[in-house]
Amino acid sequence: MLAIRLQRLGRKGLPAYRLAVQEARRHPSSGRIVAYVGSFDPHSKAVSLDKEKIEFFLSNGAQPSPKVARLLGQQKIKLPTWVKSTAGKKSSVRHPEKLRKNRPAEPAAAKAAPETAEQPSDGDQAASQTES
Repeated sequence: MLAIRLQRLGRKGLPAYRLAVQEARRHPSSGRIVAYVGSFDPHSKAVSLDKEKIEFFLSNGAQPSPKVARLLGQQKIKLPTWVKSTAGKKSSVRHPEKLRKNRPAEPAAAKAAPETAEQPSDGDQAASQTES
């Protein structure tokens, strides 16, 4: 099965990508590429695609990676219906009651604590009366 994926180029900290068609089991940097069908520069957001080649490979069953599918959608290239689209990220908090914004206000609790510490307990008063 063929895959259309991004192959990283460029120096450290300044990537550029080529859209490469290759066997899905190969690593993008393996060198065994069927065809290069475009390029993508993430800094300038420049995308250059060979639409005819991309449509040819898609019609023959090449599966685009999620990022490539998003790039093709932005460039108005119609994807086949069988292309799997990735669902958006759903971030959910496991324990929302533990969040700081959902906790009761702490300054009120801090003020109440010193007042109770200053008053002697009943056991202390009884001990002081028996000593006298």
